[in-house]
Amino acid sequence: MSQGPLMPKATAVWLVENTSLSFDQIADFCKLHPLEVKGIADGEVAAGIKGLDPVTTGQLTREEIEKAQKDPTHHLRLAESRVKLPEQKRVKKGPRYTPVSRRHDRPNAILWLVRNHPELKDAQIMRLVGTTKTTIQQVRERTHWNSASLSPMDPVTLGLCSQIDLDFEVQRAAKDRPHVEAQDHGGTLMPAEVSTAPERVDPFADMSRPKPAQEENIDVNSVFAKLKQLKRDDEDEDEE
Repeated sequence: MSQGPLMPKATAVWLVENTSLSFDQIADFCKLHPLEVKGIADGEVAAGIKGLDPVTTGQLTREEIEKAQKDPTHHLRLAESRVKLPEQKRVKKGPRYTPVSRRHDRPNAILWLVRNHPELKDAQIMRLVGTTKTTIQQVRERTHWNSASLSPMDPVTLGLCSQIDLDFEVQRAAKDRPHVEAQDHGGTLMPAEVSTAPERVDPFADMSRPKPAQEENIDVNSVFAKLKQLKRDDEDEDEE
């Protein structure tokens, strides 16, 4: 969609009064409805608006108007501006702005980030909290002037950054961190299935060592029979 002229109604008033262009041509150029242009011609619309000459403002040329007057199907085109504006350079985004009422909480937030997310780089902490590298170094080394009174506080709770920004920086730092393999920290408890399983013969056991003597199976009936026999012998001795 092409761009319309400046002050479209004032331009339409001038074109209606000073040219023989059709309502459709004026409406198409000024980005108005044809009935609105007809209302301007009848004096029902834009009453009291002074016409604006698009030729003197450099929006149209005389040749373009004459060409459109001869050909009712011709669409008016805006004239190219002779003044070239310089391209605006993109301004690099500065550090995050921190309200004055929250600036005294930044060291506490830095201490929280250093303790809970040591993988974060100084540049990431600077983006989250809006601080300087010197302040971060002072908090790390406990050389900050108020280090004795600092207490770690979540920057999201303090309102210094959003949870989305914090999660993004943490995930970004985790990707840059080298992968560390899990280390063996010693033995652990055996599962119940292993500890309660029946003992099995170890095929790799040391055969040179003497095997522990196995207890013989005790016959309960023979034991009671022997006890009865002993009791009878005692009774016979008493009778004699």
